[in-house]
Amino acid sequence: MNVLAHGIGSQHDLPLSPFYAFAGAFAALFVSFLALGLLWSASRFRGDRAGRPIPVALQRLADARPTRMVARVLGLAAALFVLLHLLLGPNGPEHNPAAGSVYVLLWVGLVPASLLLGPVWRLLNPLRTLHLLVCRALGRDPAAGRPLAVHLGLWPAAAGLLAFTWLELVAPDPASSTALLLFFVLHGVVHLAGAARHGACWFDQADAFEVYSGLLARLSPLGRRPADRRLVLRSPFNGLDAVPQTPGLVATVCVMLGSTAYDGFSDAPSWITTVQTSPLGRTTAATLGLFAAVAVAVVATLYALCAGATRLISGQLSHPLTAFAHSLVPIALGYLVAHYFTLFVTEGPHTVMVALATDKPAPPEPPLAPGGIATLQAAAIVIGHVLGVVAAHDRSVRLFPPARAVAGQLPLLALMIAYTIGGLTLLLA
Repeated sequence: MNVLAHGIGSQHDLPLSPFYAFAGAFAALFVSFLALGLLWSASRFRGDRAGRPIPVALQRLADARPTRMVARVLGLAAALFVLLHLLLGPNGPEHNPAAGSVYVLLWVGLVPASLLLGPVWRLLNPLRTLHLLVCRALGRDPAAGRPLAVHLGLWPAAAGLLAFTWLELVAPDPASSTALLLFFVLHGVVHLAGAARHGACWFDQADAFEVYSGLLARLSPLGRRPADRRLVLRSPFNGLDAVPQTPGLVATVCVMLGSTAYDGFSDAPSWITTVQTSPLGRTTAATLGLFAAVAVAVVATLYALCAGATRLISGQLSHPLTAFAHSLVPIALGYLVAHYFTLFVTEGPHTVMVALATDKPAPPEPPLAPGGIATLQAAAIVIGHVLGVVAAHDRSVRLFPPARAVAGQLPLLALMIAYTIGGLTLLLA
């Protein structure tokens, strides 16, 4: 189960020259930064106002009640399938598809699904559907409830993401039915109680999987304009520009970045030796590594230092932490692709074969040779950072006076370089 719990497994023998990987990454970042500074002097992204409406027939099909009912039924059926296998199935991913369904089809599968179709988990979420059914049975409006405190923001989602990644990367036996059952029972109780108190809007801000899917969907070419609820085709940059500057946004994205970075670092032989020989015990040492020194705290601290430097240079930016947090989303996406591509294309079909009761199914071979996989992973990290530079530049020229627009981005460029070094080092070291 190590493959399911820790991404793609060993990466330290990938046939890619570190020199060329780092040189290419630095060249891409510097060329992008210089080109943007010279050629991009005014903001071009329009956020939720942008987009070309899709044909009316497709809009009606997407918004039709039967379409939404089918999606909700599929979400409930999938949740029931996993629950029954956790309760009644054998213990072990070789014969039980529950762990693969959670760690591969759900956690990793939400990435391509959200990029292609938008925030799909909002419709599939079985907890949202259960809340809707209970409200209808009681004759209550699902949206009714006490307003959420403004300062709460996305902090519950950040905590939920951290809890799930702890289960995936640190827990002693993340594939066991007991561990998964305990997590999802607690997850369900917390969110159904929150929805009962605050209404369906609770899921928008507090459900870790909905927020995760929604942030990735900001890079989807398919979006919805809030003004008229029309589905539109748009530049992913416009979707990214529309990310709300909500409390807890930075924490959520830093958990996405930091946990993926820890996934790569936890495979290093030196770290494996450290946690296995630690007097604190393996689980405690790994938990500290995830929560603090290795991953999440490092990512968040670097970003906070960058935001502080940006505020000093600009002289007028009141909320630098949230102003540029959207530029971290494509970086997180690049890390996710780099670490989980092979897992998804091999263990995903394997999980489906186990679910179909195929006798001793073998995981399919990766679609790319090791050199191709290494190139794809490095390219995903570099492209994610370049997209982050573009998003940050457009926001910078909108917020800063022209004389400070380029200088105000220097801390962000330094941050992107630091993240790139870290990401490629974890990939190639």
